[in-house]
Amino acid sequence: MNNIVLTTYDWLYGIASISTAFLAVVAGILAISLFEAAFKVKDMKAWRFLIFALALFGVQEVVGALKIFGVYSTPHLTHIIPSFILAFLIAALVNQIYISRGCK
Repeated sequence: MNNIVLTTYDWLYGIASISTAFLAVVAGILAISLFEAAFKVKDMKAWRFLIFALALFGVQEVVGALKIFGVYSTPHLTHIIPSFILAFLIAALVNQIYISRGCK
C-alpha cells in the first residue's frame, strides 16, 4: 500500500481548487439569471457587457481548475481570457457613463 503524505500546502491548494470550481458555478448561475432582465430594460444596457464578463470569469475559473488538477494546461488561455474580461468591463463602464449622462 502506498503511503501518500499530504502537506498543509496540498490541502490548501486542493481546497482552493474546489472553491474556484464552486465560484465558477455560482458565476454561471448569476449570469444566466441576469441575462433576460438585462436585455429587456434599457437602463441595464451596461449589464449586458458585465454578464459576458461574468461568464468569461466562470470560464477562466474552470480553465484554472483544470490546470491545477493537471487535466489540461495552456499558457495562452490564462492570459487571453482575462484580457477579454477587462475589455468587457471597460465597455460596461463606458456604457454606464453614457447612460448616467442621459445618452441612452
